[in-house]
Amino acid sequence: MRGSVDGLGSSAPIGAMLPAVFADDDLAQRFVAGLDEVIAPIHNVLDCLPAYFDPALAPVDFTRWLAGWVGAETDGTEPEERLRAAVAAAAYLHRVRGTRRGLAEAIRLAFGVRPEISESGGAAWSARPLGPVPGEPRPHLHVTLRLPDPGPADEHRLDALVAAARPAHMPYTVTVTVAERTPER
Repeated sequence: MRGSVDGLGSSAPIGAMLPAVFADDDLAQRFVAGLDEVIAPIHNVLDCLPAYFDPALAPVDFTRWLAGWVGAETDGTEPEERLRAAVAAAAYLHRVRGTRRGLAEAIRLAFGVRPEISESGGAAWSARPLGPVPGEPRPHLHVTLRLPDPGPADEHRLDALVAAARPAHMPYTVTVTVAERTPER
């Protein structure tokens, strides 16, 4: 977390702002120099504030806090580059939440792998009325994720992610399997 930094000078030293009567007072100057040391990190953060809200530039601990603030789908165990990508994509993912594209992108950001998604829905257009209804009569959603080295927690994490990002009315199932390895030539 943010804290004091040894030797960090203040961008606005208080001693220079004191009335002229205290300019040559050694005790007053040493007293406010101690305050400068405490306030310098705050000035530093405020001077760099736009960088704190850019996930590519913010410190990792602040980026983890920012992930919760913007509603990014993270669990705190992802590598730094995936964390930053999830925070950067959070606003976009909220716009496409509940769609196949939004679900696929949320899973890709969380696991680093594109999922296979099958669903019962459909859309069609016809010039004649009373045509066949597209899709299947019973709604369902199935997500398969092929990971190089799946762990026991991956299926639970995928289940939680799909439950949060799917259409609210859609029953679903998830499967996590081992990715097929391609032979090297």
